[in-house]
Amino acid sequence: MKTQIFCLVFLFISVAKGLNPKCDIQDHGSTLQVFHIYSQCSPLKPSKPLSWEEDMLSMLAKDQARLQYLSSLVAGKSVVPVASGRQIVQSPTYIVRVKIGTPSQTMLMAMDTSNDAAWIPCNGCIGCSSKVFNTAKSTTFNTLDCHAAQCKQVPNPTCGRSACIFNMTYGSSSIAGNLSRDTVALATDPIPSYTFGCLQKTTGKSVPQQGLLGLGRGPLSLLSQTQHLYKSTFSYCLPSFRSPNFSGSLRLGPKGQPIRIKYTQLLKNPRRPSLYFVNLIGIRVGRRVVDIPPKALAFNPSTGAGTIFDSGTVFTRLVEPAYVAVRNAFRRRVKVANVTSLGGFDTCYTVPIVAPTITFMFTGMNVTLPQENLLIHSTAGSITCLAMASAPDNVNSVLNVIANMQQQNHRVLFDVPNSRLGVARERCT
Repeated sequence: MKTQIFCLVFLFISVAKGLNPKCDIQDHGSTLQVFHIYSQCSPLKPSKPLSWEEDMLSMLAKDQARLQYLSSLVAGKSVVPVASGRQIVQSPTYIVRVKIGTPSQTMLMAMDTSNDAAWIPCNGCIGCSSKVFNTAKSTTFNTLDCHAAQCKQVPNPTCGRSACIFNMTYGSSSIAGNLSRDTVALATDPIPSYTFGCLQKTTGKSVPQQGLLGLGRGPLSLLSQTQHLYKSTFSYCLPSFRSPNFSGSLRLGPKGQPIRIKYTQLLKNPRRPSLYFVNLIGIRVGRRVVDIPPKALAFNPSTGAGTIFDSGTVFTRLVEPAYVAVRNAFRRRVKVANVTSLGGFDTCYTVPIVAPTITFMFTGMNVTLPQENLLIHSTAGSITCLAMASAPDNVNSVLNVIANMQQQNHRVLFDVPNSRLGVARERCT
């Protein structure tokens, strides 16, 4: 991918000139640095750069699979697992540093707002990456037994030598582990007796290398386990993958959150209460509100239809009637006759364009996106595409997903006790 090559070359030049990519900056207070997987600081960055076209198509294909996973959740076909397994083959997009055990061992875990709980690869794990948590070196580690209340909250629990064991599929992989507990430190906040899955066996290549940190609202999620400390409140600012340092932030708890921020109501879907639903009431292209069938945006708790904010999907997806209306309005404003496609991106141009803004209109809050949140470009500028797509047509899709590219360089605040989600522009790159 040309964009990635450019970024990595820029990073190399920066380091050569003494401009540290800030990999060693320590987290402080209740704020963690957030890294994109392409960051120089990330062990998950691709070992062999792809072409720009290959990378865009790869991310789009992974998004297709994630949308299938999310659609299965709102359809009530999934339970809340300790390692909430999205049925996809996907590397996580954003990672944070988490310290586990006593003395602490650092893992770079994927953060995900649509998953509920945590798991990490542990020593002795068959099929895991070389980076594992060594339980034998932690004096505070212990395995939960079958009688623990948390054992009822994991998928397919069984008893092995009294330990609570879970088995599940994860994308093209299967994983098995023990339900465990240890001290977890987020930034400088120690959290004793944190419950997570300690992986003992994986097959396949779709498991995030150093584990998963769920930011959903389920009983084993970070929010539920740290309610006394963080009051079920957090925010993040996601950096653009085009920035050389790729460092954003995950801010935990009500302290230090932005004061000047607009909110919309968080909605609950009883089929999947951990997902962050909001009420999208309209979309504006430029200054004109797009004519979209009300049913395409309506929240329906009985079917799971509606709109969510999701940190794991890369490109925003709208159900077909909504997307087609927005796409057509965008094309009319651009006024370039020669529209081409690139894989699942159906609104691409090979000449320079002046793109209109797109505004998502929520109850009580509008979010207007500039070009950097709407367009993807090849390094040479030969191809420019609208970075949105229609929800997959091979599933009964009823879900609109506000994805991480559209969230980049915004502070997104999840205030669960007050049932609200806030968005404010912030240059976190």
